[in-house]
Amino acid sequence: MRIFLDLLWYFKRKKWRYLTAVLTLITVALLNLIPPRMVGLVIDALQHRELTDGNLRMWLGWILFVALLTYFLRYVWRWLLFGAAIELSTTLREQLFDHFTRMSPQFYQTKRVGDLMAHATNDIQAVEQTAMEGILTLVDSLVTGTVVMITMVSVISLKLTLVALLPLPILAYATSRYGKILHRRFDKAQAAFSDLNDRVQENISGMRVVKAFGQEQVEIANFTTLSNDVVAKNFAVAQIDALFDPTIQLIVGISYFLSLVVGGYDVAHGRLSIGSLTTFTMYLGQLIWPMLAFGWLFNIVERGHASYERIQTLLAMKEDVADRRGALAVELTGDLVVGISQFTYPQASTPSLQGVFFELQRGSTLGVVGKTGSGKTTLLRLFMREFDVVHGDISMGGYSIYAVQKVSLRKAIAYVPQDHFLFSATIAENIAFAKPQATQAEISEAARIAAIHDDIMRFPDGYNTMVGERGVTLSGGQKQRLSIARALLLDAEVLILDDSLSAVDARTEAHILTELKQKRQGRTTIISAHRLSAVEHADLIIVLEEGRVVGVGNHEQLMQQGGFYASMYRSQQLEEYVEQGGIRA
Repeated sequence: MRIFLDLLWYFKRKKWRYLTAVLTLITVALLNLIPPRMVGLVIDALQHRELTDGNLRMWLGWILFVALLTYFLRYVWRWLLFGAAIELSTTLREQLFDHFTRMSPQFYQTKRVGDLMAHATNDIQAVEQTAMEGILTLVDSLVTGTVVMITMVSVISLKLTLVALLPLPILAYATSRYGKILHRRFDKAQAAFSDLNDRVQENISGMRVVKAFGQEQVEIANFTTLSNDVVAKNFAVAQIDALFDPTIQLIVGISYFLSLVVGGYDVAHGRLSIGSLTTFTMYLGQLIWPMLAFGWLFNIVERGHASYERIQTLLAMKEDVADRRGALAVELTGDLVVGISQFTYPQASTPSLQGVFFELQRGSTLGVVGKTGSGKTTLLRLFMREFDVVHGDISMGGYSIYAVQKVSLRKAIAYVPQDHFLFSATIAENIAFAKPQATQAEISEAARIAAIHDDIMRFPDGYNTMVGERGVTLSGGQKQRLSIARALLLDAEVLILDDSLSAVDARTEAHILTELKQKRQGRTTIISAHRLSAVEHADLIIVLEEGRVVGVGNHEQLMQQGGFYASMYRSQQLEEYVEQGGIRA
C-alpha cells in the first residue's frame, strides 16, 4: 500500500474531488444494503401469508427508487474518481516531459529513447490505474465489506457471520504472497517492454540503413528474440495474475458452503427464518465483490508501485548542467572571451580540449577548423553550456556564462547542429519553430538568406509542404539550409554553424556566407567547417588539433604561417579546380 502514501501529494491537491467520490461510494454501499433486506421481509411476509398487493407494490417501488439512485451515484463517483486519475497521468507526463527538456546531452547518452517512452506510456498508465481502480477497490473493499459484515452481524446472526468469514485469513495470506511475486515479475516485464520499445524506435528511425546493408532478416530475428522475452516475462506476470480470481472464488465458495450448512441447520431448528437466510445469502453475495476487489487491489497496487518507482527514479536524476545559485537573468551581448585550460567529458579518461584561449570582438566572425575529432564540436557545445568547464571560463559581454541563467544564454545563441533535425510539420512551421509568431515575410526572408526559398517554391504546396519525420522527404542540402533558416529567423546575438554548409555546393555556400555578412553586421557568427572556404572570410580563425590550438589568425595570416591550415586550403582548392574541369586528360 506504499503507493498510496507516495501519491499523497496528489490526493491532497484533489482532496475535495477524492473526498466527494469516497463519500459517494460509501452512500452507494449503504444503499446496496436495502434491497436484500426488503427481499427478506417480502419472503417472510409471504411465508406467513401476510403479504398484500399494496405492501408488494410499496417494496417494489422502494427497490426501484434505490436502484435509480444508485445508478446516478455510481455515475457521479466514476466521473469524479476516473477524471482525477486521468489528470494525474497528465501531470506525471508533464513532469516527465519537463524533466526531459531540462536534462543535458549526457543524460541522453546513457538513456535509451525507447526506455524513456515506456516510462511515459506503460508506467504512467499503471500509476493511473492505481489512482483510479486502486482507490475504488480500496474504498469499496473496506467500506462495502465492513458495512455488509456489520449488517450481517446486527440484523441476521453473529454466529453465521463468523462461520462465513472463517476462510478470510487464507485470502489475506494468499493475496499478500501473490502481490510480492507480482511486483518483482511486473518490474521485469516493464523493463523488457522498454528494451523492445527502444529496438523498434531504432529500427524505424534507421530503416534506410537496415535496408542498405541488407540486414532485414537479422533485425527481424533480433526483434523476435526481444518480443519473445517480453511475452515470457508478461506470461510470468499473467501466471500470478491468474491465481487471484480462482483463489478468491474458491474462498467465496467455501464461505457459501459453510453459510448454507450452518444457516440451513438453524432454519430447520427454527432459530432462523427463510427470509433472514435469503437476506444473509444475498449479503454474502455482496461480499464477493469486496473479496475480489481485495485481491485485485494487491494486483493493481503492486503494478502501480513498480511503475511509480521507475518514474520517480527517472525524475530523481539531477541536471548535470544547472543554473548556479544566484544566476543572473541578463541580456547577453558583447565580446566573447574563451579561456579553457582543460575540458574532459564525463567518464572520459583524456581531455578533449586543452589550452584554448582567445578573444572575439562583438560583430566578428570566428572560424573553427581542424581534422575530424580535433574538438571543434566540443568547443561549440561548451559555448551553449551543454557541458560545464571546470578548468577555465567562457564569458560574453563581461559576464561568465556560468554566472547567468541558462535561459539567458540560450536566448543569445542560435545554433545549427551537424544533425539537422526537422519535425513532422510544414516547412514554414519548421523554420518558425523557435519563433512561432513569425510572419510569412520573416520566414521567407530567412529562407532567402539560407538559399532555400527557390527550392521551397518548387514544391506544389510551397511553405505548406509537409516535411516527413526527421526530414526524410528532403535532400541533405535542403535539410541543412532549412536548419540555417530556422536559426537565422531568431536574429540572435551569436549564430553558431557546426559544419552546416558541408552538403551545399560552393556557389550556394558563397551566397549564404555573403548574405550572412550583410545581414548579421554587429552580431557575432561562429562557423565550424571542414571545407576551409566556409571560414576564409572570418575575422578570426582558430585551428584545432587533438584538442589544442595550433594556429590563430585570419586567413592571410594562417596562409603565411603554413602548417595544417595552409596545406589543407591548397589541397581543397586543387580538388575544387579538378572537379570544375580545370585539368583534363
